[in-house]
Amino acid sequence: MQRPDGPVWDVIRKNCTECHGIDDYAFYALDKAAWQKLIAEKHNGAGVSLSDADRNLLTDWLVTKFGPDSKPFPRSYIPPEIKTFFSDPEANRLMNRACTKCHGIDRVQGARKAEEGWRVTLVDMRERGAQLSDEELERLVEWLTRVWGTNQDK
Repeated sequence: MQRPDGPVWDVIRKNCTECHGIDDYAFYALDKAAWQKLIAEKHNGAGVSLSDADRNLLTDWLVTKFGPDSKPFPRSYIPPEIKTFFSDPEANRLMNRACTKCHGIDRVQGARKAEEGWRVTLVDMRERGAQLSDEELERLVEWLTRVWGTNQDK
């Protein structure tokens, strides 16, 4: 996920990041009313006091990134710690086995994502049928981030 800039980031930095990261939002896919309700319920008594303008700015951004048409990141997945890393041939063999049953390898090679972006993609692909164990998934996330990663949080 790419961090927002400008006024939205100011609202998030000032009101949200003291208690949680912005990646927490990726667990939801809500419309504006539901985002407003979630923020009100989760932050009731937490000392967060958003102005109407800041709340609207934040919820408008949330709907564009995590609206009802987006796919929430599954809460059930907890990345295990990995202790061994893929070599290029190992990663390529796994991608050929797990990825190319549904699409060409060029689709993977043409993408550039930060670690969480690769993790979200691989968990999504596994939910669609890619045969990946948790360890294989995390080793592949590490390798993809190292080889086809980005310096931005996309």
